[in-house]
Amino acid sequence: MREQSAAGLQPYDPPICCGKRSASILMRRNRMSSLFTPCPAKTVNRQTRLDCKMTLNAMKPIRLTLFVCLSALARLSAQDLTITNARIVTGTGAVIDRGSIVVRGGKIVSAAAGAPSTPSGRTIDAKGMTAMPGFIDGHRHINTGPNEKEQMQALLEAGYTTILSGGGPAEGNITLRDHIDKGTINGPRIIPSGSLRLNNNTPDTARAEIRKMAAMGVKFTGEILLTPIPGPTDQELQVLRAVLDEAKKAGVVVQVHAVSSPAMVAAAQAGVPLLVHLPNKDWVSKEDARKVAAAGTKVLGTVSFGSPVFGVFADDNKARFRDGKPWPEGIIDGVRLGEEAGYMPVNARTVWDAGVVLGYCTDTTYDPKAGLDHELKMLNVMFSMQDLVKMIGPNTASYIQMGDQLGTLENGKIADIILLDGNPLEGYWNWLKTKVVIKGGVVVVNKT
Repeated sequence: MREQSAAGLQPYDPPICCGKRSASILMRRNRMSSLFTPCPAKTVNRQTRLDCKMTLNAMKPIRLTLFVCLSALARLSAQDLTITNARIVTGTGAVIDRGSIVVRGGKIVSAAAGAPSTPSGRTIDAKGMTAMPGFIDGHRHINTGPNEKEQMQALLEAGYTTILSGGGPAEGNITLRDHIDKGTINGPRIIPSGSLRLNNNTPDTARAEIRKMAAMGVKFTGEILLTPIPGPTDQELQVLRAVLDEAKKAGVVVQVHAVSSPAMVAAAQAGVPLLVHLPNKDWVSKEDARKVAAAGTKVLGTVSFGSPVFGVFADDNKARFRDGKPWPEGIIDGVRLGEEAGYMPVNARTVWDAGVVLGYCTDTTYDPKAGLDHELKMLNVMFSMQDLVKMIGPNTASYIQMGDQLGTLENGKIADIILLDGNPLEGYWNWLKTKVVIKGGVVVVNKT
């Protein structure tokens, strides 16, 4: 495969000049060459040279518009491509052993067996690699900063094409998103969120915080903490109800951090749409799991929380928590015996079997590929590879409110596609072999 990376190119809306008039602009390009011709030499009289300079100055806006249009058309064509000879894991449950994917304007127009009837743009020969939807992390802590270029590139190279921020300053999230969208750096699609703490607010001040987020264009709160043991306080629930009411009016989606069964059930019964984690303090009963499913509350796993990490923070074969502190005594808000590592995968299976929409996240800040490996290892204990395709694809897309745009390789969906050098249905380790990443129809990583 010989395609070159198109780092930094993002999906966009072409300027007006690149609509119906684009053809005529291009046809007249030769006639416009006089705009780039220098003024006459000094042998021509002074008035003639002055008139020429005035004409060139008047034409500067036209020259700039032409340059923008030509650049925009080049970027638009980069969103048309065809992938051939690929195993296609569509995310819908269907698997195509040998097929092709056609992308036009950054969206999938076909994913089918055999060769495409009508190819589009450049052709990428997958040579038997597996095409599947780009990974979505529904909760990872990110922010703008001096190392953002390297951090965002590492996320792409691990296979992530969309990240919902885990919280932090909304302004930093927005800046990072804008740097990527403008092509300043290469990176996944960033969805900002804004922090809000119940214990620091009254119902009125919490409502004001929600309105502030909405005014900034932020569509998600960060994780709003509820007391896990013995459970949320009356004050927390009072403020939470105000948050939910105001968020519904403002178009902001509320995410809550409820890591015990009492907190999880209280959040679901209050009408919380999204829970960023499963309970890690106790076992979830089938009855409680059914309550969450009945409420329509969607949940992210973070199944590897509590499980030790090796080889990430130091190459010394010592067990560490996800922030690098010793395990198990370093576990946040834990009883420091490590039992969280047992609660999480079992609780994940319990809510899954009850019909809860369970999505994927890592809740990490360290190396993305290592975080992917760690989470998949623990999920592998309780879930099949087919389950994981559904979890990290359509379920997580639904969680981030983009189920109609991402998560599967279907007609009309945004062309976020990765090529893996292995069959992901044979084992989670093949999910770690991303070779090509396509975001919105643009090749942003090519390691072939």
